[in-house]
Amino acid sequence: MKNVGQPDRVIRILLGLALIALPLFSAMAIFASPMTYWLSIVAGLVLAGTGLVGFCPLYAIFGMSTSASKR
Repeated sequence: MKNVGQPDRVIRILLGLALIALPLFSAMAIFASPMTYWLSIVAGLVLAGTGLVGFCPLYAIFGMSTSASKR
């Protein structure tokens, strides 16, 4: 069952990759804290993962869907 539509998937994957890459390749002071470093990577992995799979557990809990298919 997929509840994430195509435009939403593309945005999630791109934003997820950016959140993963930003602390790894950035000298921004915000990533001086280990917590913000790992939080950014975990959030990026979750976004990219839900984008690749096409299913978002939070959408399912709240009964939302951006997918065009009505199953």
